[in-house]
Amino acid sequence: MGIRKKIGILDLQGGVHEHAYHLQTLGIEPVRVKVAEQLDELAGLILPGGESTCLIRLLNIFDITPKLKAAYADGMKIWGTCAGAILIAKHIEGDQPQLGLMDITVARNAFGYQIDSFNTRVTIPKVSTKELELTFIRAPKITGVGKGVDALLLIDDYIAAAESEECLATVFHPELTPSLAFHKYFAAKCGINVTSELTELPERTSWMQFAQIANPSK
Repeated sequence: MGIRKKIGILDLQGGVHEHAYHLQTLGIEPVRVKVAEQLDELAGLILPGGESTCLIRLLNIFDITPKLKAAYADGMKIWGTCAGAILIAKHIEGDQPQLGLMDITVARNAFGYQIDSFNTRVTIPKVSTKELELTFIRAPKITGVGKGVDALLLIDDYIAAAESEECLATVFHPELTPSLAFHKYFAAKCGINVTSELTELPERTSWMQFAQIANPSK
């Protein structure tokens, strides 16, 4: 693999803008990936939250899947958030795998309906010394990991974040919270040095405040 210093975001469906804003805040101008050729220049690729079935269909329609797998085999790191974690899983409970890149087992929609979305706060020492806010929206659960995969975060009876040398998987949405910790962590995984000392977005925003407005009884 040649020298690559850019991070891409799969820009076919899902939460692209929020990931882009976090990267830009850290001084990284993201590549919004719409065609396979854009993968050539990437050190890492974010597969955003959205609808995993829709995302894999679009990846195949636009013939990006073969190039994505080839770039991954050539050293491109991949971060799957929520639906993206389902995309990269080698095992999906009750279903066939999609990209099958990371040796994890996931259960779809493990928390229920959209209205059951929630926030929580945890500490993940490998990612940040600060307590992190996590947002779960119709999230899957990682129910098992294989050889070469480490659990970054255990909550109750499931794994909420895991990583291998090549991949990062989070069933929650770091891009929907003010924290920049996970984006900085993924940049380092891709070999990109982030010089910004910011730990949060300059303007503190959170998806959950909008959810509370939409559902005032919650």
